[in-house]
Amino acid sequence: MFNHILIAHDLRDTADMALCRATQLARQHNARLTILHVLDPSQSSEQHEKARQALDRSLTQFAPPGTELRMLSGKPSEVVLQQVQASGCDLLVLGGHHQRHDFFSGTSLDRIARRCTVPLLLVARNDFQPYQRALAAIDFSLCACSAFGQAYRLLPAEAELHALHVFEPDKGTAQQVELQLQTQRALIDQLLQDEAQNLTPGGPKLSHEVLQGGILRSLQEQIKVRRGELLVLGSHGRSAFSQALLGSLAQHFLHKAPCDVFVVR
Repeated sequence: MFNHILIAHDLRDTADMALCRATQLARQHNARLTILHVLDPSQSSEQHEKARQALDRSLTQFAPPGTELRMLSGKPSEVVLQQVQASGCDLLVLGGHHQRHDFFSGTSLDRIARRCTVPLLLVARNDFQPYQRALAAIDFSLCACSAFGQAYRLLPAEAELHALHVFEPDKGTAQQVELQLQTQRALIDQLLQDEAQNLTPGGPKLSHEVLQGGILRSLQEQIKVRRGELLVLGSHGRSAFSQALLGSLAQHFLHKAPCDVFVVR
């Protein structure tokens, strides 16, 4: 269960989409909900008041009773990261952006994702029913396993959480490649059996498979085939974050999200 959800709201339509999803999750988990808006220090007090009025409208229309509103001035990424720590939240929600001038686009989004100490949910879908179909990229890293476990906590019992492991075999004969595939399947079977022992009964239905190929294309194809609503990624897995740069896989899906994206460090 998640206890306190923080949503960073920048007054765009996608932020209201994210607020609707955050509201759904807050109700599902009986969690507190806090809305954070970062004010531009260069703007006038009149502009700040207009922002407050717009946020009040969004809060009244989309948020549950008891939702807290915080308005702070500063650099968006730094304020968001500081409030993740100060608020004690256990989930950060952002709206997906598709324009370069968006407040949380580009390096700000990358910086938040790279340094966020709680799971990050990027909302790209205009659909706010409880999640039903989630796809988790799984490898043998602790981070990928942690993301799988956090997604299990996030999803309702009626959902399906499908773990996908993609590997690119070493060169060899068809028989050698098939042997590598069988080995990978056996290892993933055992890994997920071990992980399942740490999960509370009564959660979403679990399934998994191992595919041969490239990770990016395989994930894109499986999201389409399975009509995935949520993509689950561990941020220190195969496409790791470095200290300076966001890994290419996570960066790709955060900036070109085909569905909602759930990133866990």
